[in-house]
Amino acid sequence: MIPTTWRRYHLSQLVNKALGLEKAIPFDFLVRGEILRTTLAEWCSERGVGEEETLEIEYIVSVLPPQKMSDYPHESWVSSVSSKISGHFLTAAYDGHLRAFNLSRTTVLDVPLHAAPITSFTLLPSSASPSPSPEAEAEAEEEEEGEKYTVFTASHDLTAQISSITLPGIHGTSQASSKALATLHLHTAPLSSISLSPQGSQLLTSSWDGLIGLWDTAGAGAGGGGGERKKRRKLQQDGVEKRAKRKAPLNGLSAAAASFVHPATPSCLSVHSLSPPPSLPAASTPTSTSTSTSTSTSTSNQVVTGAYDGIVRVWDVRSTKAAVALFKAFSHDDTNPNTNTNTNTNNNNNDKRKSAEAKKVLAVDWSGDVVLVGGEGGLDVWKVQGGGGGGV
Repeated sequence: MIPTTWRRYHLSQLVNKALGLEKAIPFDFLVRGEILRTTLAEWCSERGVGEEETLEIEYIVSVLPPQKMSDYPHESWVSSVSSKISGHFLTAAYDGHLRAFNLSRTTVLDVPLHAAPITSFTLLPSSASPSPSPEAEAEAEEEEEGEKYTVFTASHDLTAQISSITLPGIHGTSQASSKALATLHLHTAPLSSISLSPQGSQLLTSSWDGLIGLWDTAGAGAGGGGGERKKRRKLQQDGVEKRAKRKAPLNGLSAAAASFVHPATPSCLSVHSLSPPPSLPAASTPTSTSTSTSTSTSTSNQVVTGAYDGIVRVWDVRSTKAAVALFKAFSHDDTNPNTNTNTNTNNNNNDKRKSAEAKKVLAVDWSGDVVLVGGEGGLDVWKVQGGGGGGV
């Protein structure tokens, strides 16, 4: 029996003692899919539950208050971010540039990939990157060591592009560079998102024209591969760089068969698993959403979202009624957006002005304890810890 006067703190002490933990860990508690924020008696009273009823309470590791680690100012809005390359943060912006920063906040790559805003980008997994073709090997000239990656970008210029980028090697002696490998032509309106399948074999593009394009990435990484340390090569002949190839939708399908008409303007998408193209079910068409989301790589139960109100929220899928943590992006103060409970008119007007001044969040990415936030304020890097498994 647990006293109904107990709160989260008392329950957390009980679990730590029961588990015999040497170092105390803060826990949160789920009651019927809702995180307990009051005493058990108050929870029961608010929901009309008798205090003599038996309740199943699940404990989960608490999410510690998010801490801002650093920021990377940009002159243009940051539309997409990634922390998938170890030791680097990548951003794409409305000025058409792709940038890479190291952990010392140094810009190691800054290349214009599009003449219009980039709305989204994704990286080819290293396991899916093919070896350089014999033709490329024959034409290549050996240079200093560097790290090569294949990047897919979507833009307002109506195209997607496949590019090879090279980041400085482990010794930092080689120069960063980029090369366009192919452009993808299908859409008649600005592209809104681009996403790869987990295996990196298929690519989806979405656009304001309501179409979703399906592409085969075979050969996309030719000439360099997704992060393996290899000799960087220049694919140049007679001093003239080869032009990027035009790539059609998935091989064996016409352009019409390799695209889907979306019922609403798609703003973002993700590929989970695709059957062979001829038998693609309607359910594989991604749904439309107005938020930027990213799942945690350290736990399967949590998601981080960004929104136009400038607030980044951490959610636990086991309790979706309220965020388990939240913070204001691109802010230089410690204002907690959840602390103001005063309801008088003047304060409400102040809140509205603050909301209007909030800088929009356009992209988030969560890897380990690090959350990247991109938007009107450039790039923010936050530390978000906790939220692991639990029990009953």
